[in-house]
Amino acid sequence: MKKTTLLTLAALLSGAAGGYLVGKADHLSSEEVGAQDGMLETKSSPRTSATRAEGAERTRPRELEDILREPGQLSRMQSLMNLYAGLDAARLEEEAGKLDALPMTQRIMASFLLFGRWAEVDPTGALAYSNTMGFGGMFVRPTILQSWASVDPANAAKYFAENPREFAMMGGFGGRGPGRGESGAGVIATEWARLDPDAALAWANGLEGRDKAGALGAVIREMAVSNPEKAAEVAGTLSGGEQTRAYADIAAKWAGQDFAAAERWIQSLPEGARGRAMSEALESLATTDPEAAAGKVTGIANAEDRERAVESIAGPWARKDAAAAAAWVASQALEGPGDAIRPVMSTWANQDSAAALEFIRQQPQGALRDEATATFVWSNRTGSPEASLQLAESIGDERSRERTMNFAAMRWIQEDETAAKSYIQQSSALSDQAKQRLIEGRGFWGGGRRGGN
Repeated sequence: MKKTTLLTLAALLSGAAGGYLVGKADHLSSEEVGAQDGMLETKSSPRTSATRAEGAERTRPRELEDILREPGQLSRMQSLMNLYAGLDAARLEEEAGKLDALPMTQRIMASFLLFGRWAEVDPTGALAYSNTMGFGGMFVRPTILQSWASVDPANAAKYFAENPREFAMMGGFGGRGPGRGESGAGVIATEWARLDPDAALAWANGLEGRDKAGALGAVIREMAVSNPEKAAEVAGTLSGGEQTRAYADIAAKWAGQDFAAAERWIQSLPEGARGRAMSEALESLATTDPEAAAGKVTGIANAEDRERAVESIAGPWARKDAAAAAAWVASQALEGPGDAIRPVMSTWANQDSAAALEFIRQQPQGALRDEATATFVWSNRTGSPEASLQLAESIGDERSRERTMNFAAMRWIQEDETAAKSYIQQSSALSDQAKQRLIEGRGFWGGGRRGGN
């Protein structure tokens, strides 16, 4: 597996659902250090002896425990890749047995790198081991399948066809990527299309049902990177929602390379697919020129597609000019402004909390102000908990108000429990039940505080 790919994907994986990964609970073991050569020892100065000891330390086979004590997360990932790259299947299985002893974040990182490497040298062995991991095996199988397909897609596809139940839950965790919304067929098709798009397309067309839809969508997305015209041709063979999604995927990829060409192509699409494709294209344009993207939103006729475009543009624009992005979102009169204003306020609260707060105060009561206020309270880490709690009281929606007040109150309780609880008891913005939960430390969701206190 390419090191650059592993580094990127390992970083993306951190904090995701794969945090539940588990392995067999073996004790950490140390590898025998190689025997010294047969040279006769000679007298040497302390400096020479120290230098020789340092050299021996550098050449000593690395251990998982040593690597995870290194300073720097990137350095640890690189060292883990170096460790796993030099092991055969038997040693990789031995290393997998050590994963259960690791803290969760380290287990995620090591598991992804280890099983990614194992799948390249012995994919069926890696899959067999995953079946011994209980529930945790479900989270490593997507990684194994993807790594296998990246080097040998034909045999990965054959195994997938013969053992579909092993990958039945891959699309069930939401989002994109292996195990997070993309089917097993889609994972294989993505990797195959990077190596041989025509072969991947032929395989995808031979599938049925959801597997066919997922695989064709993946092939089209990969084709769109290097040959958007060919991808559009393939998408034209689809129908209904599958075709609309495929056109949108192509538009997103094409717009990132040549927005003008993508825009001309979008205008040639059926009317029902045009708005969705344009909203995706504008998301790509917004990463480089959010103002230009914003200026094209009015040309989208469908209200749902137009709202999706506003949501896609707001976040990238906020990273460049949060005040302008917030004013633009407020001017759009969206039916559901939450998804558009949240990324703006989240960014702005950390860049210039005073300006963000002033924007909130200028908004009329309603959904936009509620969403902006709640996001500000959740995102602002510099303001006092008391001020955050007072701001949260102004939220009109009862459920959002209690949830946001709960968050602010729990922060205040950590800093000054007496003052926080006194304020909570006197608040007229919380129900008696919500007050009781907070005072008892159960929070809005009814659970105890972190750490079990």
